[in-house]
Amino acid sequence: MSLYKLTPLFQQRIWGGRKLESEFGYDIPEGPIGECWGISAHANGESLIETGPYKGRKISELWSEHREEVFGHYELDAFPLLIKILDAAADLSVQVHPNDEQAMKLEGEPYGKTECWYVLDAEPGAELIIGHTALTKEDFIQKIEDGNWDSLLQKKPVQKGDFVFVESGTIHAIGAGIMILEIQQSSDTTYRVYDFDRTDAEGNKRELHIDKAIEVSKIPHEEPFIEIVEEEVPSGINKRLIDTAEFKVWHHKVASGFEVADADHFRLLSVIEGSGSILSGESGERVPLSKGDHFLIPRKSGKLFVDGDMEWITSKA
Repeated sequence: MSLYKLTPLFQQRIWGGRKLESEFGYDIPEGPIGECWGISAHANGESLIETGPYKGRKISELWSEHREEVFGHYELDAFPLLIKILDAAADLSVQVHPNDEQAMKLEGEPYGKTECWYVLDAEPGAELIIGHTALTKEDFIQKIEDGNWDSLLQKKPVQKGDFVFVESGTIHAIGAGIMILEIQQSSDTTYRVYDFDRTDAEGNKRELHIDKAIEVSKIPHEEPFIEIVEEEVPSGINKRLIDTAEFKVWHHKVASGFEVADADHFRLLSVIEGSGSILSGESGERVPLSKGDHFLIPRKSGKLFVDGDMEWITSKA
């Protein structure tokens, strides 16, 4: 098959809401559901393949047993990417993630966590926290110890369609009223710096990781350079959002007749608007797509042709 559909997983979070149900039509559990893990080979929640010759298998199994055939030539030990949709009904904690070297040193994990966000929706006035104002480690530590968060943290207003790159070592938080599609390294390592003094149902505050956060944070904060490249093609617009060592990400706005080129590597596809289908030029197979669907496009799938109007995000390692 030209596309393998994946079964999403859902994670309850103290800051989550119910928009994954109302906006994407997911059948989610009761309670505050903050995350849809749309494409994951991480041990904390693995996607199952719904369609094709590997139906019922995990991505991690294919990576181990059929890597060259399905994904292409990679020397990485573990599948490298994790795709999520986040519904922030309340502010997420202020946090930071390690890079690969730090993750191995501190946690024994193969990947750190560089990530990027495509803003799916944002309520008026919604803000992210990205970066900090401290110029030295001493100033950074002092502001944390004093709880001087207003002067330490940098805020950024966002709206639907914005793109944000969050390199490992960047202090950050997603603010209330924001939904994002997150493309990240396959890591679940988070160091909380500040959690707004929140408590859970039992009155307990969540654990903070100040020492590790100080160790991995970039001081001073560096604004990343992002060059978004847009290209008009027949029946669509391709927009390259980011090209880094960790991942390459594109936004596609497509209409009937749009052609998805063949490639010698896998791609991940998440539909964020609209519905339609993809026709395989080789097999004649037609695969339906709709908002909220997540797919793995294996390498050498041949040319694929679109029927319908959709927006999707694709990524590769």
